[in-house]
Amino acid sequence: MEFLRDHFLIAMPNMCDPRFSQTLTYLCEHNAQGAMGLVVNRPLQLSLSTLLEQVAIPLSATMATDPPVYAGGPVQTDHGFILHRSPPDTFAATLQVTDEIGVTTSQDILQALAKGEGPAEFLVAIGYAGWGPGQLEKELAENAWLTVGADPNTLFRVPAAARLQAAADHLGVNLQLLAPEGGRA
Repeated sequence: MEFLRDHFLIAMPNMCDPRFSQTLTYLCEHNAQGAMGLVVNRPLQLSLSTLLEQVAIPLSATMATDPPVYAGGPVQTDHGFILHRSPPDTFAATLQVTDEIGVTTSQDILQALAKGEGPAEFLVAIGYAGWGPGQLEKELAENAWLTVGADPNTLFRVPAAARLQAAADHLGVNLQLLAPEGGRA
């Protein structure tokens, strides 16, 4: 069994679940116990500065931009997840996905971002996408998703509206040309 940690899940046009229709999900973890990822192309009407204010973290540095917060998925929508580039063991609660990408759930990263001391490249999400044992594999077998190895530049440098197609470009696929239903032979 090949696990898909550090891969993108590209929702196929036939995705029936409105929570995942036209989404790009970054898989932070995938093993025999299930999978966990963050939807990275659905910005909310919420900015980082507003989120910091809501969790009572004072903004003590001038931010060059005020990035949006993303709808990371339908699970634990009262929790934040910060996907970022950084060396290992930088923050209290970080799952190191690769040597350069981690996902942090502790408030110390928000405090660092508020002070202008956090990672230069990051994405803040509320909630996450989760699959139980075998669930993602079943969805893959049903052609609900395309998969491709993740590219950090797509995560952190491509605008949210272009991320889905940018990931598909790595496969040479134009999502506009995919039919919502597969043929039968």
